[in-house]
Amino acid sequence: MRNKAQLTVVGAGPGDIDLITLKAIKVLKQANVVLYDAIVNTDLLEYVNPLAEKIYVGKRKGCYSYQQEQINELIVSRAYSNGHVVRLKGGDPFIFGRGAEEMEYASRLGVKVNMVPGISSSLAVPAYQNIPLTKRGSSESFWVITGTTKNHQISKDVALAAKSTATVVILMGMSKLKEIVALFKAEGKNDLPVAIIQNGTTSQEKVGVGTVTTIEKIVQEKELSNPAIIVLGEVVNHRERILNIKSRVIPRKVEAI
Repeated sequence: MRNKAQLTVVGAGPGDIDLITLKAIKVLKQANVVLYDAIVNTDLLEYVNPLAEKIYVGKRKGCYSYQQEQINELIVSRAYSNGHVVRLKGGDPFIFGRGAEEMEYASRLGVKVNMVPGISSSLAVPAYQNIPLTKRGSSESFWVITGTTKNHQISKDVALAAKSTATVVILMGMSKLKEIVALFKAEGKNDLPVAIIQNGTTSQEKVGVGTVTTIEKIVQEKELSNPAIIVLGEVVNHRERILNIKSRVIPRKVEAI
């Protein structure tokens, strides 16, 4: 199957299976092999071609079923032995998902590569909690930053983002929360609203909302941990406004026409 060796990197979305795209489902039905990650909702495997081989290659902090180099090699070997390999990754594979690296590796070894974007958790998870990343009068832009770099250090971009008026979304940042909070305090933003959303868009979703000053205590009280997204910005207040409006609304009687 050398001339049919193919890799399609597919975004699975943030967790809710209804947030995968139609194109992604079509590709799963055409797959000969599916390599899927730890944060992918396994209910999506029901859409996979029933004759396809399904291989779990998930990675969690400190626990690896496959190292990244092994995943790269597995993609290529299965593409040449089986044909169409689908690499199913959570969220959007081009946003801190290493999808670009895997495509580049496969392409260098002669495998045809394609990409199906996914709905990124950086956008969808706050949205599910009624938190817009931009809102007129509150935020004109947003940053999406990895909290932990490949060297296991906090990203230097967090310090830059703390100086801006933008909404800041930090992925993989829970282990660096203390450092993140310190950077925002250094900019005098103690009262800036913060939301932390764990397992966003899923039935296991947990939410903590506070300020830069209070969020660490709230995390302890609510026992929040990874996988979680940190959102810092005035837009977080939109969630509370919507909740307050819902609690006050009195249904209007509508006259029949």
